Amino acid sequence: MRCPFCGSEENKVVDSRPSREGQAVRRRRECLSCKKRFTTYEYVERFPLMVIKSDGRREPFSRDKLMGGIELSCKKRPISMDQIESMVNDIETNVSSLSKMEVPSNKIGEMVMESLKKLDDVSYVRFASVYRQFKDKKEFLEELMNMFEQEREV
Repeated sequence: MRCPFCGSEENKVVDSRPSREGQAVRRRRECLSCKKRFTTYEYVERFPLMVIKSDGRREPFSRDKLMGGIELSCKKRPISMDQIESMVNDIETNVSSLSKMEVPSNKIGEMVMESLKKLDDVSYVRFASVYRQFKDKKEFLEELMNMFEQEREV
């Protein structure tokens, strides 16, 4: 494991504990070169889950890509990294529990939108505008109007 600060491969485990409802092991490590501490997670390797893109291409499921998309839509919003991490964990668990080796990207996108809708309206609209590829302001406005109507119904 390389130190993210200095790149050294020499480190020691300072603390180790179960994490994410027993699905991972969280390890605090200390670099023996620069003495800085960092956290790593160890997961059980699962079967390779493939994502079927809208154009038919297949690519491996990427937790980092999912996290990046959600982080981008939540940028400068009052949402903690713990909330984002929890959302990514939930979506990853849901995708894995489908017991399929291939999952359409739109299924993952809908899970993200549903989670963001519950968490923060602005982040939801940001993600939806990219995910649904609004072509003009009319489509964007229609989505906002749908949100207002659903809010009134609750």
